[in-house]
Amino acid sequence: MKKIFISCVLVVLSVSVWAQTTKPNTTKKPLAKTEPIPAPVVIPPTSPPAPAPVPAPKQQDRPVDGYYKKVSIPQAKVMPLATIREADIIYSKRVWREIDVREKINQFFVAPQASLIEIIKRALEAGLIAYDPTPASDKDDLNGDAFSSPLTVQDAMLRLVDSVPVPVIDPVTQDKIGENWVPGTFDSGKYEDYNFRIKEDWVFDKQRSVFEPRIVGIAVLKHKVVRDADGEVVQDLGYVPCFWLYFPKLREILAISPVANSHNDAASLSYDDVFMKRIFSSYIVKVSNVKDQRIEDYVKTSGVDRLKEAERLKKELLDWEHDLWSY
Repeated sequence: MKKIFISCVLVVLSVSVWAQTTKPNTTKKPLAKTEPIPAPVVIPPTSPPAPAPVPAPKQQDRPVDGYYKKVSIPQAKVMPLATIREADIIYSKRVWREIDVREKINQFFVAPQASLIEIIKRALEAGLIAYDPTPASDKDDLNGDAFSSPLTVQDAMLRLVDSVPVPVIDPVTQDKIGENWVPGTFDSGKYEDYNFRIKEDWVFDKQRSVFEPRIVGIAVLKHKVVRDADGEVVQDLGYVPCFWLYFPKLREILAISPVANSHNDAASLSYDDVFMKRIFSSYIVKVSNVKDQRIEDYVKTSGVDRLKEAERLKKELLDWEHDLWSY
C-alpha cells in the first residue's frame, strides 16, 4: 500500500516538473505575401457571330439522255484518204455540184437538231477559216473558189445574214431623214435559205485502178434578194455563195457531227460519212472546160434543159470509166 502511494506521488511530481520546463512557442509565423488585386478587364460588346456559310451544292453530272451513252460519233476520228501521186493520175476532171436542201433525200441537211449550216456556224466561231468567193485575177483565182483570200470570223458571219433597214433620225426635228442597211441577226429558223455547192475532182488512180471523186471545197449559198426602202423585193439574185470552206479541214468537224436519221436512231452516221459515201442528191452546174463556162452560160432555155445537160455530163464521166474495162 505504501509502494502504491509513493508511485502516485512520483507521477504527479514528474508531470508538474515537465509542465514547468516546457515553454510555449511564442514565435509568430510570417504573414503570407498578398498579391495586388488586378484591375477589372472591360470586355467590349461583341457583335453576334456570323452565320456559318452554306456549302455550295455539288455539281452533278448531266444525266444521260437515254439508256445508253452515245460515244461513237463524238469520239470519231477522220479516216485518212489514200495518198495520190501526180504520176499515177491518168485522168482528172473538175466538177461543181449544188445540193438543194428542199429535195426530200436532202432534208437531213436542215434538221433542227443537226443542221449543216449550224455546224458550219459553230466551226467558224471555233476558228475554221472561210475564204472570199469574189474572183481575184491578181491571185490566180478567176472563179473565187481557189481559197486565195481568207475572211475574218466577223466577215464570214456577216455574210450569213440579211441586211435590215435602220432609220436615220434628225437629232433636231426627230424626223426620219433616211435609213441605213446594216447586217441583221442569224435566223436559225430559215435553214432552207441555205444551199451548198461542192467543188470536187474526179480522178483515176492507175496505181489502185480506182476512179473516185475527191471533194476539195464546200461553199455556203445564201438566197439573196434586193429590197427597196419599203422592204419590198425588187430583184431576186438567187443563191449567192457566201464563202468557201476547205473540205479536208472541215472534215475534222463533220466527223464528230451526227446526222439526223429518219429510219434508225441507233445508226451512227456523221456528216463526214454523208459526203464520203455520197449519201445525198446533187446536180452538176459546171464541168471544167476550155471556155470556163457554167451550164447556165450556154444552156439558156429552161431549168429542165439544164438538168438534162447535167445528166449528160454525169453520164460522160461514168461512161469514161466504163470504157476502161473489157467485159
